[in-house]
Amino acid sequence: MTDLTADDLADILAFHWEAGVDVAIGETAVDRFAESAAEPARARATTALSTPASAALAPPAEAPLSRSGPGPAPRGAAPPARSAPPAAAGGPAVLVTQPPDAAVMAAREAARGAASLEALRAILDGFDGCALKRTASRLVFADGNPQARVMFVGEAPGRDEDQQGLPFVGRSGKLLDLMLGAIGLDRTSAYIANVIPWRPPGNRTPTPQETAICLPFIARQIELANPDILVCLGGPSAQALLATTEGITKLRGRFMNYDTGTRTIRAIATFHPAYLLRTPLGKRFAWRDMLAVEAALKAE
Repeated sequence: MTDLTADDLADILAFHWEAGVDVAIGETAVDRFAESAAEPARARATTALSTPASAALAPPAEAPLSRSGPGPAPRGAAPPARSAPPAAAGGPAVLVTQPPDAAVMAAREAARGAASLEALRAILDGFDGCALKRTASRLVFADGNPQARVMFVGEAPGRDEDQQGLPFVGRSGKLLDLMLGAIGLDRTSAYIANVIPWRPPGNRTPTPQETAICLPFIARQIELANPDILVCLGGPSAQALLATTEGITKLRGRFMNYDTGTRTIRAIATFHPAYLLRTPLGKRFAWRDMLAVEAALKAE
């Protein structure tokens, strides 16, 4: 590193920034190449630890002689025990998480115990079943008015949302504010949240397991907010909440039913503001969707 110039360091930083690496998770860098090189040694150590010294030195017990090789193990014989591989010296601590199925069940049980939005937020603060919590700066729960008649739900927080703890506060958030204003709404007359309340590292797409773990919480959040209209922002949000595999182009613009568990409300999907920033031609379709939301609110 001492041979690198300031321009070299700036280029390296720009490369990582464009790749989505904008947050330092650990205090020190981890040499993944050294970890890979150490794998064969760890495998040999594991094999040595799983074999008792006396068994390793003793000859095979009455192994039948055969030209085809050693005979089969005696019926009922237990396989040799395997021990966990030792941790690499000086390596990062291994984060132990629940199996996905257990984490989903724990999330469902925890979400059912929330009697209010405040209680649900407190439960999410203490929930450790989703690994995204360990890499995010803070919980991004909601913004706006929980008593509003319309609720907007996106997919997951981005960098700006992670820093401020509020959904839709970056560039896409500013566009969402303009979309709300076009039909006479703002953050005092709308409630805004995400399916995933923690930012995925580097703004990557949440995995199906992460979505499944977080889904009970957003479902309970919608039930407690009890809006008249639910607006799914983007395909991933619509697919998760409306239990469909259709893409956003086919889903958008038409109302469907969403069962909160206590009542059925009207739901509609539209393009995510981040998509509209990349694809301005989609704004005319989003405008039609927002007009449909406005008409539905007036008809209720």
